Amino acid sequence: MSSNSYLDICITSQQLSLIENGQALKTYPISTAKNGAGELMGSGCTPRGWHSIRAKIGAGLSLYSVFKARRATGEIYSPELAALYPERDWILTRILWLGGLEARKNRYGNVDTTWRYIYLHGCPDELMNGQPQSHGCIRLYNTDMVDLFNRVSVGMRVYSHE
Repeated sequence: MSSNSYLDICITSQQLSLIENGQALKTYPISTAKNGAGELMGSGCTPRGWHSIRAKIGAGLSLYSVFKARRATGEIYSPELAALYPERDWILTRILWLGGLEARKNRYGNVDTTWRYIYLHGCPDELMNGQPQSHGCIRLYNTDMVDLFNRVSVGMRVYSHE
């Protein structure tokens, strides 16, 4: 990807686009926060503004690999596993951990995207229904997450907006 590439997250349309030289190369359906847009720690909202990918986690792991605290658990998501842990917020397949770039908007203090642990990540595909339902993160279908993960690099800019 060129330095003119970035990810565009539209909270209103529930779409993420990979942009290069002003053109959308690829667009993915997403699910953002059920609490809407917002930056405050503990709000359960999806943060807005400019961010960057601070870490890529999970390269080479199986589709539907389960993560807790950014570490693979060794589990593979299944309906049976979901039935055992009905309250778990499933983070699957890959993680792109975001860091805010705008001081006092999404970086530092009680609005810091990094320390809010905001990610792009896979989730159970059955939860992807075009509606905002996450706890603040940006959810993708698992196959889309692998595709996106393979197209981006650490440091790539990400713009999130309504």
